[in-house]
Amino acid sequence: MTIEFIWQLPTSGDGRYAAPGVTRRGERNAGAPSPLQAGVSDPRGARPPFNYFDYLHQIARAADLSGFDGIQIHHDTQGDESWIVAGYLARGTRYLKLIAEFDAAWGSAVYAAKNAVSFQRFTGGRFAWQIGQGGDAAARRRQGDAAPDADILPRIDEFITVARGVQNASPFSFKGKFFEVQDGGFKGPLANHRVNSIYLTGDTAEALALSARQADVHVFDAAPVADLRPAIDSLQTQARQLGRAVAAGLRIDVLARETLDEALRDARRYRSGAGLPDELPSDGSTAAFWPGFAQAQTGAHGALVGSHAQVAAALEAYAQAGVSSFVLAAIPHFEEAYRIGEHVLPCVRAALSAQLQAA
Repeated sequence: MTIEFIWQLPTSGDGRYAAPGVTRRGERNAGAPSPLQAGVSDPRGARPPFNYFDYLHQIARAADLSGFDGIQIHHDTQGDESWIVAGYLARGTRYLKLIAEFDAAWGSAVYAAKNAVSFQRFTGGRFAWQIGQGGDAAARRRQGDAAPDADILPRIDEFITVARGVQNASPFSFKGKFFEVQDGGFKGPLANHRVNSIYLTGDTAEALALSARQADVHVFDAAPVADLRPAIDSLQTQARQLGRAVAAGLRIDVLARETLDEALRDARRYRSGAGLPDELPSDGSTAAFWPGFAQAQTGAHGALVGSHAQVAAALEAYAQAGVSSFVLAAIPHFEEAYRIGEHVLPCVRAALSAQLQAA
């Protein structure tokens, strides 16, 4: 089984500590105080002469250099646009898969497919999509999307069908409830390119059925291994019945240190800085699964907290349960990309490689 490790980029902000407010390394928001003491003017002006994209570039390079297989560019309605960030980072990375998260409501499926082909051309096939559902109805309306809940998954289904159709065939025609194409399809330099991988999410039966039909990877929210096994089995059974193979992914945060005590100390300090309870569910023998650990900042529904070896063993257990795509994150994302890439990922890869050789 091929395992991939993806590092998530913080498109809306990142900082050294879990401050209640969102911070953006490399730039100050309008009205933010100067880092210099009172009475000392800042020669750089109201904002420094660089921007948050420079910091995102640092994170991507850290992930590239420390052995990650890709980066997931998180969609945040108040953060920088994931497609733009992907384009900015593509030339500064050599090996990383670039997974841009977005909602299917945000544009034409044909235009999205054309953009994807161009990304594939200039990245050497390293581009991928993660298509989200847009949140609840209120969140979608704030973004100008008035579609009812019942239409969200069918619209994603049609979006993928059309996007893949125009990339794979010419002429291509399709008529559905949300999209219609008459004799479309790409020719010339846009034709005959590898179709970008598609990552989908969701924990409902309908979402799993959609992924069985359309996804390359279905990314599950963080949960204990035992809770995920039935959903992974259901997904892969449905995919096999359709003659497909869909990889199971996992979006989970990690806090790993040399020792468990050090990890627990930093976990409690993080939670305290965020104004949250610092109780950590751990008996000391394994990495603790902490529900909602940094969800307000990273979006992950839980985190693994423990020593490097304990976190590696916990990720290995998820792999044994069928997870083959790990979307990881930790705050601050730059320093932690090196820490996890240097101390945790090699342990997981070595353990899984040994098991394959033994089998």
